[in-house]
Amino acid sequence: MTPQPGKGEKPFHIVSPVLESLPLSKAAGTKVYMKLENVQPTGSFKIRGIGHLCQEAAKKGCRRFVSSSGGNAGLAAAYAAKKLGLPVTVVVPSSSGPATVRKLQELGADVEVSGKVWDEANKRALELAQAEGCVIVPPFDHPLVWQGHTSLVRELKDSLDTKPDAIVLAVGGGGLLAGVVAGLHQVGWQDVPIIAAETWGAHSFQAALEAGRLVSLPDITSVAKCLGAKTVAARALECAQECRVISQVVEDAEAVRAVEQFLDDERMLVQPACGAALALLYTGRLQRLQGEGRLPTPLGSVVLVVCGGANIQLAQLRALKSQLGLE
Repeated sequence: MTPQPGKGEKPFHIVSPVLESLPLSKAAGTKVYMKLENVQPTGSFKIRGIGHLCQEAAKKGCRRFVSSSGGNAGLAAAYAAKKLGLPVTVVVPSSSGPATVRKLQELGADVEVSGKVWDEANKRALELAQAEGCVIVPPFDHPLVWQGHTSLVRELKDSLDTKPDAIVLAVGGGGLLAGVVAGLHQVGWQDVPIIAAETWGAHSFQAALEAGRLVSLPDITSVAKCLGAKTVAARALECAQECRVISQVVEDAEAVRAVEQFLDDERMLVQPACGAALALLYTGRLQRLQGEGRLPTPLGSVVLVVCGGANIQLAQLRALKSQLGLE
């Protein structure tokens, strides 16, 4: 059983299914289990950590939440605030689009559009949060958020008969990575390698690893806007020293093709941010890492975190394909 955040208090996330994928297993050359975070109430894993943070803040007398988000974190904050009966303001960058704004408003959030990328929206959110009784809800860089995300690994431990040989996930700001690393330590799986996927143009984790310190990308040029933190969380860089984290960067076109292939294979539509992780399996990256001696041969099983994403429609997928010349 997944521990609950507090006595008598039910978490806002669900225990998501773990399913074997035959198409992904065939592509990766090993058994692939999907951890389906796309079926969470808000469409992504974000509700785990953000729900936990909001519940803890409410216990301490929070009167209003302020969140900055490219979309999914804001939806999680808005959902948690509604559950708690508290008001929330979500600041989104202009890149988020009208569909995201509408979804946030439908959940009862006050929405403000500020800046072109998340980093600029976050500055505005921090200004708004100066008001008395307000609590800032960061999308990825907070210990309570990471703590909430550890529940994902505990559920894997409950669901799987044996320890996986690798976990594949996408990295944006690094919150999911930080939570998974903490969760692996909790269940005694700290030797399981993590393969962290990003797209070029949103590769702040890869850039930090190469530099050996935090660096800021000049701009977010990837279509995977939900990976769009110009600077990864400092905790993500520490995670790479505590666990075996293999960074992989894919092209936007590979991520979008993977989204389309996954829709055909598994009848689920996910965002390009999730497509980055899927692309590692569809493009033979696991086999390449095995060939380089960076992953064991054979691999018994691999877990793919299908992080999901609520900000995607079929029309948007078509537009992305057209933009990238994939028609």
